[in-house]
Amino acid sequence: MTQSAHAYAYLRPSAVLDGADGQQLDLATSGGATPLGAAANPGFFAGFLADPAPAAAALLAVADVAAARYYQPRLRASLDPVVTANGDRLRFESFSGCCGVYARLDVLGAGLDGDEIGHGTTNVDVNNPLREALTRIGPADPLHLAVGPDALEVTTFDGPLVEKKVPLPERWLRGFAETQVVAAGFEPRAELPAAEAVRFLRSLPRGGRAGVGWVVPAGRTLRPTTRPVPGAVCLPGPDRLVALQRVLRHALALRVYGPVAAGEPTASAWEAVLPGMRLTLTLSPDAARGFSGEGGVLDALATGTAERDAELIAVLLAWEPRIEVGDLAAQSGLSPERVRAALTRLGTAGQIGYDTAEAAYFHRQLPYDAGRAEAANPRLRAARALVEAGAVRLEEGGATAVVTVDEHIQRVRTDESGRLSCTCLWWGKYRGGRGPCKHALAVGMVRETAAGAAGTKGAGA
Repeated sequence: MTQSAHAYAYLRPSAVLDGADGQQLDLATSGGATPLGAAANPGFFAGFLADPAPAAAALLAVADVAAARYYQPRLRASLDPVVTANGDRLRFESFSGCCGVYARLDVLGAGLDGDEIGHGTTNVDVNNPLREALTRIGPADPLHLAVGPDALEVTTFDGPLVEKKVPLPERWLRGFAETQVVAAGFEPRAELPAAEAVRFLRSLPRGGRAGVGWVVPAGRTLRPTTRPVPGAVCLPGPDRLVALQRVLRHALALRVYGPVAAGEPTASAWEAVLPGMRLTLTLSPDAARGFSGEGGVLDALATGTAERDAELIAVLLAWEPRIEVGDLAAQSGLSPERVRAALTRLGTAGQIGYDTAEAAYFHRQLPYDAGRAEAANPRLRAARALVEAGAVRLEEGGATAVVTVDEHIQRVRTDESGRLSCTCLWWGKYRGGRGPCKHALAVGMVRETAAGAAGTKGAGA
C-alpha cells in the first residue's frame, strides 16, 4: 500500500488543565489552512462548552475511530483528528485506519458559549493523557474549550515543539473523498428516541461475530432482518458502531441514513443526537471493504470540464458551513449537474465534506495532500494509459466503443439514460456499484476530447 509520512508540530500537548473558572480543555493545533492562508498553529475558538460531559465523550468517540482498525485490528492506526471551524460551528473528523469508518462530531452554536468561531481546518493533538482526562469530565463543573493558541501565545512561544510523524496511506486519503460522494446519496431512513436507541445499540453483536446485516424500522425501534426487504437499512459490520457506546447516556435520539435498499450491501450513516451536538459514524458497505475503493469520484476526476468548473466553484466556497448546489449554480452560471461534479472533484482535494443531517455540503481544507493521492488512483491511472496508447475506438453512432487491451477487446456501451456498461470482469462483478471500470473511464475521456474538438471546429466554421 502506497503511503507517505505526515508530520504534526504542536506548540504543546493537548490537555485538560485546572483554571480559575474550572477546568479547561486545551486542544493544540498543527499546521492548517485559514482564510488568510496557511498557519502553523491556528486558533479557532475560546469559550465554554454548554454540555461538558457529552462533548468530552463525543470527542473520545472521534478519537476512538482515529486510532482504530476494525478490519485486521492487529495493525495499529493513530492519526490525529481534523477540526474545521465554519464560523457557526466546530467539526471534528476522523477516519479509521482500515478506511471503513468515518466519524464526525458537529458542535453547533447551541453547544458553544464564547468568542466568535473562526474559519479554517487543522489537526488537533489527541494523546493518551488527554484521553484519560476526558473520561473524568462530569456534567457539574464548567469546561472551557480552547481550540488552538491565541495570537499572543503564538508570537511569544519559544519552547520545543511537540512533533509527531505518522504514515499516511493514500487509500486513507481517498476514503475521505469517497465518503462525501456516498453520503450525498443518503436519505433519512429512521429515528429512534433515546431509550430505544440505547436498547438497540446495546443489543448489537460484538467482536466481529456478524457481517453485513439489515435492519428495518418497526414502530419506534429497528428490528433485524436477514435480507434487504423494502424500507430496510444496511448495517454492515454492526460492531463498528462501538464508538457510539461512549455517548449513549447523553443521546437524545438516534438517526439513521442510507440509500434505498438494494440487493447489494450499501454504506449507511448513524447519527447520535446530543445536546447542541451531533456525532455521526458512516460505515462502508463491508468491514473488509474500505471507502477508498468505491470509485464514486472517478467520473469527475476523469473529465477536464469538472477540473475547470472546480477552479471556479472553489472561489465561491468561503468556508461556508452549508453549501447549497442551487445557490452555487446561480452564482457560477453552471448547471446543478456540473456543480455537483465540481464539488466531487474538490472533495478529492479535501475541500468538501457532506453533512447528512442538513443534506448539504460544507467547506473545509484537509491538512493533507489529498489531491495527490487521487491523481494516483490505480483505475484513473490505467484509464489514462489506455487513452495515451490509442486503445479506445468510438464506433459510428457513439453508443458503443471498443477498448483493446493487449489481445483482449472490451466493449463499452451507453444506454438511453447515459449509463455505461462494459464487458470486462470488473463490470460483471460490481455492475457499477464501485464506480466505473478503467475501460469506461477511458471512453469518457476520449468522448470529451472528441466533443471539444467538434465544438472548436464548429465555432471556426
